[in-house]
This record gives sequence, structure tokens and C-alpha cells, in this order.
Amino acid sequence: MTPRGPRRSGGASGARLERYRAAVAAFRGRYGRGPVTLYRAPGRVNLIGEHTDYNGGYVLPAAIDRELLVLARPRADRRLCLANAAAVEPPNWTVYVDAVAGALGSRLDRPLAGLDLLVDGEGPLGLPRGAGLSSSSALCVGLALAMAEASGARPLSAQALAEVCREAEWQVGTRGGIMDQLTLLCARPGQVLFIDCRAGADGRYAIEPLPLPARLRLMVVDSGVAHANTSGAFNRRVAACRAGAGLLAASHPGTRQLRDVEDRAWPELEPGLPEQATVAELGARGIVLDDIPGLKPSDRLAVRARCRHVWHENHRVLAAREVLARGEPERLGALMDAAHASARDDYAISCPELELLVGAARQVPGCLGARLTGAGWGGCSVALVEASAAAALRARLIADFTERFGRQPTIFDCRPGGAAGRAARFD
Repeated sequence: MTPRGPRRSGGASGARLERYRAAVAAFRGRYGRGPVTLYRAPGRVNLIGEHTDYNGGYVLPAAIDRELLVLARPRADRRLCLANAAAVEPPNWTVYVDAVAGALGSRLDRPLAGLDLLVDGEGPLGLPRGAGLSSSSALCVGLALAMAEASGARPLSAQALAEVCREAEWQVGTRGGIMDQLTLLCARPGQVLFIDCRAGADGRYAIEPLPLPARLRLMVVDSGVAHANTSGAFNRRVAACRAGAGLLAASHPGTRQLRDVEDRAWPELEPGLPEQATVAELGARGIVLDDIPGLKPSDRLAVRARCRHVWHENHRVLAAREVLARGEPERLGALMDAAHASARDDYAISCPELELLVGAARQVPGCLGARLTGAGWGGCSVALVEASAAAALRARLIADFTERFGRQPTIFDCRPGGAAGRAARFD
């Protein structure tokens, strides 16, 4: 079983190639012999810039070298036949397939083709679900790549495909931003991406690759606490930030999102934001939030604290961009530490497991900084660490976490990886 075909994302290691072959064997066991095209979509970790993307702000993410696979073969009809390699299929995962098909079909100049599909996020090189590493976006991206290529339509740009996948996730129920999808489709090996999540006048997003020195590693640690973005807590934070922008518009005309007042001092803005307000109270002040799923009139939103986090986080991302551009990554640590405190205290998205992982990492010499990453409420922490200290950091995290919680955390020792794309074709 020999793979062939162009790759957008670099060569496959021996272990990765064996995984590809095993996935192809599983595909053929279900659908029969014949050619199979394999697409890969990596996970992502956000170095700094949490919950800023859906506020039109700034982020500094990277793809990681753990990936979800989508295997595809065209059918003679237009049916989509689905299978998942997981021993226990993830709940409701097929809704993402429907959402991607709907969002993509409206953008292409040809109808979608029928496909036999197998999704595989399992194994040590796979992408864990609910860990804050963007597994849902990886699923949407992998499916979109397979469906778009099979249709024979005029190819979409990476940025247009990212918008398709964001729309699909909106249909599922999470009003997130564009960071995950852009990262997965535009990533470069060895680099993090500074992304301005508000499109310019030409409809494009500004993306600036920044090298992460080879002496540094990203130590990503899965707390084992799963989150569900569609559970409501995420969307309440979206609502609080939108409400804050709407309230600030009264004294700062033209404000559509919080990034529109980033040039103002925070003490000037804070008095215009209530500590808390219900959805009904905000509606009485002309703040319309009806399009955000799951909100109830009685839901109480912590408007001031949520906006305080986003305003300061945008400034931290801009500072992080500058220190990386100057080749001073050791200065990222203080910014990451401040970002974690803000996510914990103002955005209230941490948990005891993440607190232990972040606190333990900071005690290890050679660890420049650590914070939670992703949506929060569980998922992963990320530490920026000197490669020479990676083994000591791993040992400390395992020991402290196991002593406190009675189980070992899953640790990914990563470098920034390449973009999603077609990995290989197996004849």
C-alpha cells in the first residue's frame, strides 16, 4: 500500500505513515478496495489571545503536530456515507458533516459530489476531543477539503475555506471566531501566526508568520476535563462582550466590537460598563442579542469583567507580536502569565486541574511561561519551554498532577506544524 501525491504539510514520519496505512485499511474494511485520498487537519494551540477572535481582535496561535484524518472516496451517487474510527462514536459528530456540506455547497460553482468518508482522530498522533485543541474545527476543515476537491469546483482560497468552516460551526451552535480555521489552513512549520481577526476592506485577514526559535518547545498538557463549547457558557461570554461594545458605542460612536476602543485607556471605558446585567435589562437598553443561541432573558452577564479581559488581552497579543518580531521570546513568559490570570479571574474559564498544571510548570527552570489555552473550562494548558528543560517539565507535571488527581495527564511535546491539506493518495 504505497501513498503518492502532493502534500501541503511536509513529509510523514514513519509512525505517521503507519497510522495513515492503518486508517486506509480501516476505510477499505468498511467500503471495499480501491483508491483512497487522505486529508489531514492539525490541532492548534493558542500561545496568547484567548476569546479575542470573535471580538474582532488579535491572536497568536500555531498548528501542532497532532492531527485528525479524513479519508475519502468518490461515489457514483451524491450520498455522503459516514464512518468514525473511534471505538465509541463521538456524540452528535455527524451534525458537523451536515453543517459543512451546507456551508460549502453555497460557495462552490458545482454541486457537491457523493463520498464515502472515514474520520480518524484516534491514537497517540491523533487529536483528542474536548481538549481545547480545536478538534471540532479540524473536523470541519478536513471534511471541507475532501468535499471541495471531490466536487471538481473552482478551488476556494484558504481564507474563504476558513469562513466556510466557521459558518458550519456557527450552524452547530457555537458563535466562535475565525482563529481556529485560519490557523489550521494557513499554518507554517516552525512559526506562530499573528492574526488580525477582523477582515480588512478587501475581505481578507491580515496574517503575519513569526518564527519560534528552534530551542523552544510547546508543552501542551491535556487536563482530562472535557468541555462542550455549545453548553451555553461560551455563548454567554460572546453575548457579554457584544453587549459591552454596544454600551460603549453611546460614548464612543462607531464602536462595533471591543477592538474599536483599544486606543482608549481602560479606566476611561470601565464606568460605561455594568458589573452585571441580564439579557432582558440589556434589551431594554437597545442591546439585541437574539441571534446568539441558548440565551434566556434572565441570564445574568458579567459585562465589565468579560470586556476587561478582552481589552487587556488584545494589548498582550500586540506586545507578544513585538517581542517575537524582535527575537526576544523569553519576554513572552510574563505576558502568558498575565493572560492566564485574566482568563481565570475576569473570564472565569479555568478549573483546578488547569491551575495545577500552570502553577507547576512555572516552578520549573527553563519554562518561560504557562497558561490555559482554548475555550477553557478544562481542556489543555500550554507552556513555552526551553528544549533542554522539556524532560524536567514533563516529569514535574506528571508527578504533581498524579499526586493531586490520581491519574496521569496526557502530554504533547510540540513544535509548530504545517497547514491542513491532502496528505496522500493510496491506490
